Amino acid sequence: MLGDADYVALASFRHAIRRFQAFSEEKAIEVGLTPQQHQALLAIRGCPPDEATVGHVAERLILKPHSATGLINRLEALALITREAAATDRRRALLRLTPKAYALLDALSAVHREEIQRLRPVFTGIFEQLG
Repeated sequence: MLGDADYVALASFRHAIRRFQAFSEEKAIEVGLTPQQHQALLAIRGCPPDEATVGHVAERLILKPHSATGLINRLEALALITREAAATDRRRALLRLTPKAYALLDALSAVHREEIQRLRPVFTGIFEQLG
């Protein structure tokens, strides 16, 4: 059974997550991306090159495949990604970041890492309360 302290910690956890999400959304918008576009670029950058597919983006962003396809199409139109056929299966398209995407993602990731480091004590304290 959960006690009052557990609910305080859970509420604090949700608040801290939401604050980080709001921070992240604001930073993406500042560089001309939607938050979802930023997440997609990060998902592509954060996986092995032979796994960077529309399906991977759909899974990581919890999207339906057709929604992920639309997102990828918009990123391609913005010259942030390219598609190339996989060597092992020419029907499978692998997603590649462009130099423009790398530059945006590098800048965004640096400020995100700083914010995560700033929030680390907050999350650590919450996790200890929930322990």
